Amino acid sequence: MSSLLFAAAEEATGHAGHAVAPVWTYVFAAILVAMIAALALEEKLHAKKSIIVGLFAGISLLLATAEHLLRFGPVTLPDLHKIDLPVYIPAIDWEVITIILGASLFVEVTSRSGVFTWLAIKLTKQSGGDPFRLLVFYSILTVVFSAVLNNVTAMIIIGSLTSVSLSKLNRKELLLGFLVIEGLLTNVGGLLTLISSVPNIIVGKTAGISFVKFFLVSAPYVVVATAVTIWMGKVKFKIAALKNDEERAAARELVQSFDENEGIPSARFFWFSVASLGLFMTFMASQSVLPLFRELGMGFVALLFAGIVLLAYRHEVDKFYSAVDWDLLAFFAGLFVVINVMEHAQVLDLLGQGIAALIGLGENSGAAALLAMSALASSVTDNIPLAAMLAKILAAGETPTESPLWWCVIFGANLGGNITPIGSASTVVAMTIIHRQKLPLTFVGFIKVAALFAAVQIVLAIIYVLLFL
Repeated sequence: MSSLLFAAAEEATGHAGHAVAPVWTYVFAAILVAMIAALALEEKLHAKKSIIVGLFAGISLLLATAEHLLRFGPVTLPDLHKIDLPVYIPAIDWEVITIILGASLFVEVTSRSGVFTWLAIKLTKQSGGDPFRLLVFYSILTVVFSAVLNNVTAMIIIGSLTSVSLSKLNRKELLLGFLVIEGLLTNVGGLLTLISSVPNIIVGKTAGISFVKFFLVSAPYVVVATAVTIWMGKVKFKIAALKNDEERAAARELVQSFDENEGIPSARFFWFSVASLGLFMTFMASQSVLPLFRELGMGFVALLFAGIVLLAYRHEVDKFYSAVDWDLLAFFAGLFVVINVMEHAQVLDLLGQGIAALIGLGENSGAAALLAMSALASSVTDNIPLAAMLAKILAAGETPTESPLWWCVIFGANLGGNITPIGSASTVVAMTIIHRQKLPLTFVGFIKVAALFAAVQIVLAIIYVLLFL
C-alpha cells in the first residue's frame, strides 16, 4: 500500500511533470516566507497587516503574470454569459469575507439590545464568580458553537460575551488568556462533526466517512483535547479557581448584585434580538441542508440577518458600517490572493510532495509524519486546497475508508490553524479582538504562546490515531 500511495502521490502533486519551472516555485515559496516574517514584524514595521499582505499580494500577482502562471480571460457562468473579472477577484474566498462582514454587523447591532450583556451576566452568575469555572463554561460553549456554526462566527460571539463577563467581574487581566484559549478551541471544536469545517467535508466525502461515523471517531479526541487545553490555559495564564469559602462567598455576593436587565434599553428590541440570534444560529447550523440557502451559502445567511437587524437602526446604519473592521477584511482578501498565487506557482504542490514522501515511511511512522506535516503546512497556507490535494493523493492510492491516514489529514488540517495567527480565520479574528482590546500580544508572541498548545494537541492526535484508529 505504501508504494502504491507514493506513486499516486507523485502523480497527484505533479511530481512527474512540473508545469512551472522549479526555480519559480522556490521563488514564490520565499515570497510566502517573507510575508510571514513581515507579519511577525508588524509592530516594528509600523504597518497594518492589511498593508503588508496587500503589498505581497501585488508583488505575487505581478511576478505570476510575468511568468504566465495565471489564467486570464472572461469567466463563463453555467448556462449564462461571460463576464470579465480581474484575475484576483475569483481568488478571494468570498464566503469567509461575507461571513465576517455579516456576523460582525449582526453582533454589533444586536449588542445594542443588551442581549449579549444579558447572556454574559447569566453565564457569569452560573459560574458563581469563579474565574476557572467561567473559563470551563466559555471553553465548552466555544467548542459547541464551532461545531454547529463556523469558527469565525463562534469566535466573534464568544469574544463579545467573554469581554462583558470579565469586565463585570473586574478581571480584565484574564481577558488575554480567555481569548487565546477560545481561539485555539475553535479549531478543536471544528473537528467535532463532518460539516464543522470545509476540510472535514472534503476529506470525509472523499473517504466515504458518514456523518455519524465522523462524530463517533472525532468526539473522544475533542473531549480530551478540550480538557487538556483548558488545563494548560489555567496554568499558563494563571486562571485559578477561588481558593476558600470566604472568596467564594464574596464572589457569589458580587455576581448576585449583577442585574442582567440593566443593559436592556428596550424590551421590544431585546426580544427581537433574542429571536434573531436564535434564528441566526439555527440557519447557520442547518444552512447546508436548507433549500435555497444550501446554494447561497453561510455568507448569505450572515449578510441576510445583518440586514434584518439593521432595519431597527435604518436611519443610522453608517455608525455600524464604521464599526466594521475593514483592515481585517482587507487582510483576508490579500491573504487569499497570495495563497491562490502560491497554488498556481505550485508551492502547495511542493509541500504536498514532501508530505507525500512521508506516506511511504510505513504504517505508523507515515501516519504520524503525515499528520504532523499537514498541520505545519496548514499553519501557513490555506487548509482547504491542502486538504483537497492530500485527499486526492489518498484516493489515488485507493486508501480504504477505515485507514487512519484520512484522519491524519483531517486532524492535521484543522489543528495546524493553532500554530500561527494566520493559520485559521478564527485565530486571525481572535488576534483582532485582542488588539481591539489593546491587549499585549504580537504575531511572534502568539506563536510563543500557542505553539505549545498546538504541539500537545497534535501529539494527542497522533497518539489517538495510532492507538485507537
